[in-house]
Amino acid sequence: MAGTDGKRVLVLGGSRGIGAAIVRRFAAEGAKVSFTYSGSREAAERLAEETGTVAARTDNAERNAVIARVRDSGPLDVLVVNAGVAMLGDPLEQDPDEVDRMFRINVHAPYHAAVEAARRMPDGGRIIVIGSVNGDRVGFPGVAAYALTKSAVQGMVRGLARDFGPRSITVNAVQPGPVDTDMNPADGPLRDMLYGMMPMKRHGRPEEVAGMVAWLAGPEAGFVTGAMHTIDGGFGA
Repeated sequence: MAGTDGKRVLVLGGSRGIGAAIVRRFAAEGAKVSFTYSGSREAAERLAEETGTVAARTDNAERNAVIARVRDSGPLDVLVVNAGVAMLGDPLEQDPDEVDRMFRINVHAPYHAAVEAARRMPDGGRIIVIGSVNGDRVGFPGVAAYALTKSAVQGMVRGLARDFGPRSITVNAVQPGPVDTDMNPADGPLRDMLYGMMPMKRHGRPEEVAGMVAWLAGPEAGFVTGAMHTIDGGFGA
């Protein structure tokens, strides 16, 4: 539990679900944690009080706001980009402006955040982006635009791993499958369809994803970079 003790950690998108579990995990390890939120102010304030962390409102659809938040956080040992949105539906009927907003949050923000963090990150730092198993597999209709964003994350992670590798800064993606959150609850309407494609008939827990993130941020993962780490109950098998 001491892998990130004393390390400076920023979690973009940390107020709820997987992000909140990541904040709790790093705080429990003794890290100095700050996190961002967008629309969940009350949840963010409760989490910050519970964990002794710092919450700051940031709109991940605004490039300059993301860059400023990372820059103002000072030299980071660990950056986790969890903020993301899922827009599903018939591509012929989706609002193009909303699709573009999803691209800004899911693709542009992680890229600019990672680059800005690397400017002052010490050698041996860690950059971890939360992607999705949908970057590998599109198991049902209506996921094209969302899957595109998660496949883009894969290319970004591979490329930045090469760019930052000489400084021993690792860049990795964690790719969850169905996880029990507000976005995809275990008792939600997609449950039976998802379980029909999974050898493990359950949703993942946010704490399980946080455990993988913590390992990637710790000393045992110093030689792991440019990789996609899928945690999906076999959804993509």
